Amino acid sequence: GRYTSIQPVSECVCFLTSSSSSSSHLPFVSIETRVQIQESVRGKDVFVIQTMSKDVNTSIMEMLIMVYACRTSCARSITGVLPYFPYSKQCKMRKRGSIVTKLIASMMCKAGLTHLITMDLHQKEIQGFFNIPVDNLRASPFLLQYIQEEIPDYRNAVIVAKSPASAKRAQSFAERLRLGIAVIHGEAQDAESDQVDGRHSPPTVKTTGAIHPSMEIPLLIPKEKPPITVVGDVGGRIAIIVDDIIDDVDSFVAAAETLKERGAYKIFVMATHGLLSSEAPRFIEESAIDEVVVTNTIPHELQKLQCPKIKTVDISMILSEAIRRIYNGESMSYLFRNIGVDD
Repeated sequence: GRYTSIQPVSECVCFLTSSSSSSSHLPFVSIETRVQIQESVRGKDVFVIQTMSKDVNTSIMEMLIMVYACRTSCARSITGVLPYFPYSKQCKMRKRGSIVTKLIASMMCKAGLTHLITMDLHQKEIQGFFNIPVDNLRASPFLLQYIQEEIPDYRNAVIVAKSPASAKRAQSFAERLRLGIAVIHGEAQDAESDQVDGRHSPPTVKTTGAIHPSMEIPLLIPKEKPPITVVGDVGGRIAIIVDDIIDDVDSFVAAAETLKERGAYKIFVMATHGLLSSEAPRFIEESAIDEVVVTNTIPHELQKLQCPKIKTVDISMILSEAIRRIYNGESMSYLFRNIGVDD
């Protein structure tokens, strides 16, 4: 019904969850996810592979229920393989929101995960949300190989960070390729407004004896983003914008236009996770971007049909090697060679 079972090898069992099932497979009128393990997993090492679909909440529930089913069936260990970790962008407190990534991590651990394999977490500190081992694999070797093999004159390229927040990733790429770096600063401000979220309550009207003069709290000077500037020379060069996630492409399209105005003659976008939601393929096709290169951590076949500029790099090899090493009890350090603390 809602999963595909792979024939067990020795004492290892892999399950590949599926998010494309219909309600006709369920014996209930309501659309609920139901898991029934069709073979014994008692005392076995189970690997649950889940790629996130557009319906991310359904994908999460499928994985949680399958993990819990394996746990209650007395599996020896349960390793979750999530090439893209959902809700990873919500890993910081925003106004009166919550750190949703921590909630998802707690749910996975509570369901029974004993190990997690993922790739390029939005912030590597997310590993601290788990009380189980987390292997945060890197896609950069595959993207670097693509640059060297598929861009003939990449030596004339410059690695670009579309915002100062992406500068560390861009620096890592630039140092490995022995290329220069450029940073775009002054992008458009977020639509969120601090003026209507209640931060000015209670009223700032001073009343006699309300606050002692020595306890006055100084107000922060509001931020004002400067006009868009490009720190670094991109004139007559190939611009390669690097990031971890490409979903809403507005910022990438705006960055490409800025780089084109500064003299870049070809523009590439390299990212690990190609969510490419909504109208992203059409915007890419109509933009100054020449090529968008993403890995296959998330299915995007439909987006590729809509936009021939989107290219895919296969990273399944490193995931399969990670599964093999964990099952055989081998060291994982080989998969993290030449990766520094700040990468």
